[in-house]
Amino acid sequence: MGATREIHRIPRGNITFAILAGERALSVDGDLRAARYWFDAAYQDAELSGDPELLARAALGLSGVWVHEHRTCADWERVRTRQRHALRLLDPRTTLALRLRARQAAEEDYRAGTHDTILRLLSVARGAGDPVALAETLSLAHNCLLGPEHGERRLRLAQELIGQAARTGRRGDALMGLLLRTVDLFLEASPKAERSLEELQGMLAAKEHRAIGFVVSAIKVMLTIRAGRFEEAETLAAVCAELGDATGDVDATGWYGWQLVAIRWLQGRGAELVPALSEMVHSPTLSALDNSYLAGLAAAAADAGDRRTAEGLLARLRGPDLPRSSTWMTSMYFMVEAAHLLRDTDTAACAYAALAPFADLPVIAGHGVTCLGSAHHPLGVAALTLGQVDRAAEHLRAAVRQNLALGHWPATVLSRHRLAQALALTGDPGDEGPGAAREAAELGMVLPKAAIRPDEAAGVCRCRRRGLHWLLELDGRSALVGHSVGMGYLATLMANPGQEIPAIDLAAGAEAVRSASNSAQPVLDEVARRTYKERLARLEDEIGELESRNDLERAATLREEREWLLAELAAATGIGGRARPFTGSEERARVAVGKAIWRAVDRVAAVDPSIGEELRATVRTGTRCCYRPR
Repeated sequence: MGATREIHRIPRGNITFAILAGERALSVDGDLRAARYWFDAAYQDAELSGDPELLARAALGLSGVWVHEHRTCADWERVRTRQRHALRLLDPRTTLALRLRARQAAEEDYRAGTHDTILRLLSVARGAGDPVALAETLSLAHNCLLGPEHGERRLRLAQELIGQAARTGRRGDALMGLLLRTVDLFLEASPKAERSLEELQGMLAAKEHRAIGFVVSAIKVMLTIRAGRFEEAETLAAVCAELGDATGDVDATGWYGWQLVAIRWLQGRGAELVPALSEMVHSPTLSALDNSYLAGLAAAAADAGDRRTAEGLLARLRGPDLPRSSTWMTSMYFMVEAAHLLRDTDTAACAYAALAPFADLPVIAGHGVTCLGSAHHPLGVAALTLGQVDRAAEHLRAAVRQNLALGHWPATVLSRHRLAQALALTGDPGDEGPGAAREAAELGMVLPKAAIRPDEAAGVCRCRRRGLHWLLELDGRSALVGHSVGMGYLATLMANPGQEIPAIDLAAGAEAVRSASNSAQPVLDEVARRTYKERLARLEDEIGELESRNDLERAATLREEREWLLAELAAATGIGGRARPFTGSEERARVAVGKAIWRAVDRVAAVDPSIGEELRATVRTGTRCCYRPR
């Protein structure tokens, strides 16, 4: 009891001080980390003191500036429970109760991808006559209208918030209204966007607001990427992430990730993103509605040749309808890119239908975090995937025009490049291709190869000898693989697509398949035999070295390789050590040729998983072997 009485003597002035410090941190300084500290301390003391108004102000402040600041389940439930408790103690007719209800409604609407409840409370706030309650509800409602279809409504709310700031007298309201207006203008591709950004930066120059300054720094990264200054943009992105982390913004890591994704993708280095995206895709710091990392990983995996991962991710994304979040258009962009690389016409058709109403908008993630250019570009790529060449060209011409208007040079180059690919399919290559290639070289970009070919070679793997190696090419991808018996067999099959060739003829290099380049080869040609013998000599030395170090596991692995090489040489060597063609029964040929071919396919897959996967699906072995392109 004594301890309890001591606790209840907590001075009311101390709780009020903590709340005022928290409110200043939010509204004036934009320091989210400091605000959480003060409001948490104030809530705990207010709960013990039993003051319902102070308890409610502390609980309200815990939510922060943005909707959905508390991402983990534990943090969100803790704040929500505190707010519900505080609301039960308040007179429901007070404006403080209205502010708490608006905050709760916005949080619930956001997580559900809806906005009906917060808009109803916005009408109540307009009639309540309290400028602070109205300003807060306007900001909350704006944050819940996430989809591209709400652009005009969001802009009206931002303008109204700027007007209410004159009544509240709170600098944070004026800054927030101007920031939201600036973001809305960028999302609508308005030429007034950068003018609005300059006005906002002028206000921030007079006095810092960390939370809003973090968003402005992200917009600067976006504009630097648009200018094609990739190295500078990467440096600015790191600075932006540090600012966000110091401010306590939960989006600091996610936004930095998206900035790097945009840079690497536009550079043509999408496959490099797989490890980082694989780590980020399940991060609890991501928004509950954010599926863009899944889509980005699907595209990066497809670009890396990992068909299985890419197809699995696209299947997840196509399951339920994707909520119209602030990253929805970015998700659509990368779904289209993945579908194009995979030749997935179903996904391309779905994405095209969803994106078509927003063709004239730019693909921007979040509050101007990153921009991938005009939505006409993914629509054009989707049309290419569907074989609708004229429609693709129409969209890509529009994408070039809009990307030029945006000042997005890397996106302009990509759209020109894709337009050249579309025109090539019509037999009219035009002059877009060479121009795009020159501009890409200047910006340090690697342009993507066409996944859809203009002739019957689409989907057909070609194989050519390159000295000690074989060069395999499939739909713009290529793999250089060392020579082996199995690669010689594969080369023969690929030179005769659709033709069944007896395994014994493959082994013997029969006249029936002489039309293929190097088809009538001995089991091992002279170059291959010499290479095998040199490797055997090296293996003997390596095995002896490993055994002397007692590394028996590694030595055993090398001994297996040695035995395989000896078997290959024995099978390929006739009387007097001369190379000889394969001889023996059909069954022996079937087994040996099949094993050699699948060993070769494994080696191809190790170099390029996409080509390897295609060969596994299209090569048939047995008594008769065949390569049947899909």
